[in-house]
Amino acid sequence: MSTNEGPVLVTGATGTLGRPLVERLLADGVEVRVTSRRPRPESDDRPYHWVTCDFGTGRGLDAAVDGVAVIVHCATSMRHEVAYARRLVEAVRRSGGRPHLVYVSIVGIDTNPFPYYRAKLATERLVASSDLPWTILRATQFHDLVAAMTDAQRRLPVVLTPSGFWFQPVEVSEVAARLAELARGEPAGRVEDLGGPEMRTASELARTTMRAGGWRRPVVPLRLPGRAFRAFRRGANLAPDRAVGTVTYDQYLAGRAARARR
Repeated sequence: MSTNEGPVLVTGATGTLGRPLVERLLADGVEVRVTSRRPRPESDDRPYHWVTCDFGTGRGLDAAVDGVAVIVHCATSMRHEVAYARRLVEAVRRSGGRPHLVYVSIVGIDTNPFPYYRAKLATERLVASSDLPWTILRATQFHDLVAAMTDAQRRLPVVLTPSGFWFQPVEVSEVAARLAELARGEPAGRVEDLGGPEMRTASELARTTMRAGGWRRPVVPLRLPGRAFRAFRRGANLAPDRAVGTVTYDQYLAGRAARARR
């Protein structure tokens, strides 16, 4: 654990990554505090402390960070990524504590001018310059995100995919497990990237998603203009030397289908 004593705070605890991270920490016997914009559901009896707070306004953040030993920052925003992290750091400074701040980021953001990636890179720099002990983990795209790109087009006559794009999707529970490990350890700065076990084209992934869902559409690749999309075509979002994930995209889809049948 950290050199300080206290709970691990997980921001964005009800999100795609936050949920499995919280479950992993609880399974490991870690004292957990979570944040959410929503009040705690009455049916939720899991053994953690729930703090309702809003990163948009900062309301509730002081209570959330008070006395924590580690913060795993999973709360994210396409438009306000840097502002969220800045409010978090400011709340920590007001508290007088020095928790270990663990931030999850994205592979390739320093070579891709995609706006959200620029915001993630700026947030990495904010974390590193915060005067707090810190760790940053970059991961490739989650399986869920890759599947959603196709699922969102189910009602269309064709499925559009970005031409020349490759993805290296990773299972979110494996990212959560790595974050839990980092949260229990000492601050390590920028750690090695975490990539999925295989690289596949966007078109191939789209066809695989449709096949697993029992539907079919023509796949139409589109060549998208601009520097950000050129970076994707160069493979800036890939980590071939860090293909350490074990769950393949097909296995993810099979698991998703099995859960849907329950």
